[in-house]
Amino acid sequence: QVRLVESGGGSAQAGGSLRLSCAASGSIYSFYVMGWYRQAPEKQRELVATITRGGNTNYADSVKGRFTISKGSVKNTVYLQMNSLKPEDTAVYYCNAESTSWGKGTLVTVSS
Repeated sequence: QVRLVESGGGSAQAGGSLRLSCAASGSIYSFYVMGWYRQAPEKQRELVATITRGGNTNYADSVKGRFTISKGSVKNTVYLQMNSLKPEDTAVYYCNAESTSWGKGTLVTVSS
């Protein structure tokens, strides 16, 4: 069983930055794709960014130019650097591995 643990959530002012971390452990050798999703109150969970083992990235249009997903130096670890935060970024952010495993989420709150 794969376990994903997110960290780094918290509060920030509009225009500020936060860095989220995700570490995967358990029955995973080396991920092919990992990513970040988010879910705001009363809204569906949506894709934020993904990264493949080879380093290819994909971003939602709403975060392009502001967020950066990257692989950590430790295998099966990913980060999400969030800059120029907006109140609309407020959501619970979830780490995902191979489209099947999910973390419990970490709350990001951006105030104006």
